[in-house]
Amino acid sequence: MARIRMLTSVAGDGFAWEVGQEIDLPGPEAAVWADGVRAELVRDSPLETPEHTPAAGETAARRPRRKPAARRE
Repeated sequence: MARIRMLTSVAGDGFAWEVGQEIDLPGPEAAVWADGVRAELVRDSPLETPEHTPAAGETAARRPRRKPAARRE
């Protein structure tokens, strides 16, 4: 079962759903209704986001400063 939240009011033969109402439907049927216009999918659990670890090219390492060339006399 998947849960959808209605974005518009919809009524038909044997059902009437209002804006904001959350309905449990079988997955394929919920996917049809959750088109972003009539309804949207509701997540029961929060999205899991990985901790940000910079990629190899994303870090900016400083190069050590070059020593000035020795003066020749």
